[in-house]
Amino acid sequence: MTDVMVTGAGVVAPNGLSPGDYWTAVLNGRSGIRPTTATGPVASPAPLSGQVDAFVAKEHLPGRLLPQTDPMTRYALFAAGRAIEESGVEPDAPLDMGVITASASGGFDFGQRELQHLWSEGPDHVSAYMSFAWFYAVNTGQISIRHGLRGPVGVLVTEQAGGLDAVAHARRKVVAGARLMVTGGMDSSLCPYGLAAQVRSGRLSTGSDPATAYLPFDRRARGHVPGEGGAMFTLEEADGQGRRGYGRIAGYGASFDPPPGSGRPSTLVRAIETALSDADVAPADVAMVIADAAAVPELDVAEAEALAAVFGPRGVPVTAPKTLTGRLYSGAGPLDILTALLALRDGVVPPTANVTDVDPELPVDLVLGAPRPASGTAALVVARGFGGFNSAMVVRA
Repeated sequence: MTDVMVTGAGVVAPNGLSPGDYWTAVLNGRSGIRPTTATGPVASPAPLSGQVDAFVAKEHLPGRLLPQTDPMTRYALFAAGRAIEESGVEPDAPLDMGVITASASGGFDFGQRELQHLWSEGPDHVSAYMSFAWFYAVNTGQISIRHGLRGPVGVLVTEQAGGLDAVAHARRKVVAGARLMVTGGMDSSLCPYGLAAQVRSGRLSTGSDPATAYLPFDRRARGHVPGEGGAMFTLEEADGQGRRGYGRIAGYGASFDPPPGSGRPSTLVRAIETALSDADVAPADVAMVIADAAAVPELDVAEAEALAAVFGPRGVPVTAPKTLTGRLYSGAGPLDILTALLALRDGVVPPTANVTDVDPELPVDLVLGAPRPASGTAALVVARGFGGFNSAMVVRA
């Protein structure tokens, strides 16, 4: 298969607004999780969240875009612009360049504000931009318009798995001949409206201490902390001319779990094995796994058992840097891809912050405390979306 490279990256995360700042935060255990500030008439169902406080939209985007965009779109525009700039590509052949993104929720913050206008002031006070600012595909549209990218476009909506799915679809477009694809995922649904939609999953942590609220694979696991942000990339075919990049998108697999109560097991193993086969990578070549890390006991068991089935019990170092950011939904997978590529570059497996009491019944080798030397040429990223979606991606240095 055509060698597809990550040639540029942009980040908006609760603990960093660039790949370098984010990576430093991961290695040093600097968290972006803090008390949730977006409150409504009742207490937030998530006392803590991974919030992007350092991003000031007017410093990075034209003023005309601010009234028509939700925070998630502002993040996506900023990160996509940084990725394109870093790639060094001029969008001079727009029909050969496209955009494929993922979104789990759309523009909830924008939608909540306009619904409040509708309820309190009437329909004449609802912004005309409501017609698209809330929509799942708006990030793809805004990025393509701003940069004149008129090639393949699309959006993937598979909750937490969506970010990997979007990158995989963009990879296919490069293989099919696209010169450049902008891809990734970005979400921001920490307003009361957005958090209310997440309560249905039954997976939100109600903990109020950032050091103990989100503990995947730990005996104290009690749900995840939600977060906002993600990452955007430029993907290009490797040209053999020595252009530097972050690394390669080497393999991908996806599966769908049977419904709860069916008695049938998760299909996550199939997604992982498909990704390894697609990458032509043996389990022994995998230096680390960036886990989905649900922090729900039965889901942690399923993920640990799937990894053990592929790599052997405790057969591969596993890490979950998202304990520093919260789960970013469609933004989580792309940020984990970046983490994996930077970890391979530097030859280290970053630790999982805050977890100290790994369930001894779980056959998982979770990296704790400090970075561990990495041995291998590839990394596996795992993402699972609410509703049964499983995705796995292999990257190479």
